[in-house]
Amino acid sequence: MCGIFGIYGHPEAANLAYLGIHALQHRGQESAGISASDRTRLRTVRGLGSVVDVFDPQTLGRLNGRSAIGHVRYSTAGGSDEANAQPIAVRHGRGQLAVAHNGNLANAGSLRRELERAGSIFATNSDSEVIVHLFAKAKAHKLVDRVAAALKRITGAYSLLFLTEQKLIAARDPFGFRPLALGKITVNTPRSGEQTAWVLSSETCSFDLVGAEYIRPVEPGEILVIDRDGVHSHKRFDAQPSRFCVFEHVYFARPDTLLGQDSVYLSRQAFGRQLAREYPVDADLVIPVPDSGNTAALGYAREADIPFEMGMIRSHYIGRTFIEPQQSIRNFGVKLKLGPVRKLIEGKRLVVIDDSLVRGTTSKKIVTMLRAAGAKEIHLRISSPPVTHSCQYGIDTPTRGELIAANKSLEETREHIGCDSLGYLSLEGMLAALNDLPGGHYCDACFSGDYPVPFEQPMKIKPLPLLRR
Repeated sequence: MCGIFGIYGHPEAANLAYLGIHALQHRGQESAGISASDRTRLRTVRGLGSVVDVFDPQTLGRLNGRSAIGHVRYSTAGGSDEANAQPIAVRHGRGQLAVAHNGNLANAGSLRRELERAGSIFATNSDSEVIVHLFAKAKAHKLVDRVAAALKRITGAYSLLFLTEQKLIAARDPFGFRPLALGKITVNTPRSGEQTAWVLSSETCSFDLVGAEYIRPVEPGEILVIDRDGVHSHKRFDAQPSRFCVFEHVYFARPDTLLGQDSVYLSRQAFGRQLAREYPVDADLVIPVPDSGNTAALGYAREADIPFEMGMIRSHYIGRTFIEPQQSIRNFGVKLKLGPVRKLIEGKRLVVIDDSLVRGTTSKKIVTMLRAAGAKEIHLRISSPPVTHSCQYGIDTPTRGELIAANKSLEETREHIGCDSLGYLSLEGMLAALNDLPGGHYCDACFSGDYPVPFEQPMKIKPLPLLRR
């Protein structure tokens, strides 16, 4: 899962791109990067770590120009090393190009083998680089035609930003798996007066930070070209049934984001309300696993008329590295992140709400921690269905052998975790809460096993050696 952000026509493009990807930091913490254009050349800075690790005022000051794209990465295809950080920036026969990609290509392996046989040399082991090589080999003259020619060769999930010296291009796959939104900023300059800067982002929460007005989502299969003449929409793909990733509503998107016109905050509250109707229980308190379970827990508590409390407090100051005590502390990792509020939970019957249950490892540690803090009963409720299949479209879920719901029954899972009862939101209940029906416009393959696009076996490529100064 990754986050992408683009801006065209703003005098502080790189600074706003920095803020934009900072607002998308929840979508990836492994690497960050920005490419900026001053209409004559592109400059790119990228590196491992969070946005604040990679950029400082001096670095941003070198990214001149009125257009920029940014990227934060959580690796799905390709390893977690600096060579795979994005945007991918290249020179080609007609100039320069930078590409930022959110998603996962279903046919990247066969395309890469084909390109390598034809003489292409790859600098990364990321599936995103396949798009760059297809673009370079396209015979069309117009930029939008070259982008379209490249995209017609690929299948799977992609929301993409392309930056050239003079244009910003956005594209979304025909199924619309991954989100991408269009916004605008009114810019007043002494020399030119009032102008419009255009903004693109994986999530609208970044628009709020940079002061942009949300216009609309980029449509599935749509290519947007932004230049001095404004925004131009192109449709070059056959219509497909929309398959937007439902897990964006469950977990990935920030609660203050709009996905299309739907509030993620309200969606998660609706999941909690539906979960309370499907799995009621007598209890004293509803508490969330922070922060992922907060909003669904509010919905559950209101529907069940049970008091809501923050029974666990999350530390927001966990760095990428920390010193673990030499003397072992049981469940140290969970305790580092979460702390129980003992006076609230001692002797109480708890409903504990989390957004999803994948391996069950963390949930088991949380239940152990709450029992040690004096909880009388622990009833675990999950505000999404059982995750029984791996995602092939850009979310790094484990293989089926690692998914607890694919290998254990409900009772076996409850016993493994150690809670008094366990309940998942049903698939039908989740889709009903989103006002959708099975077979509707969401991809729910991780819950149902219904994959809209066939997927090849993942590419097996050795990580590239990296020379460090």
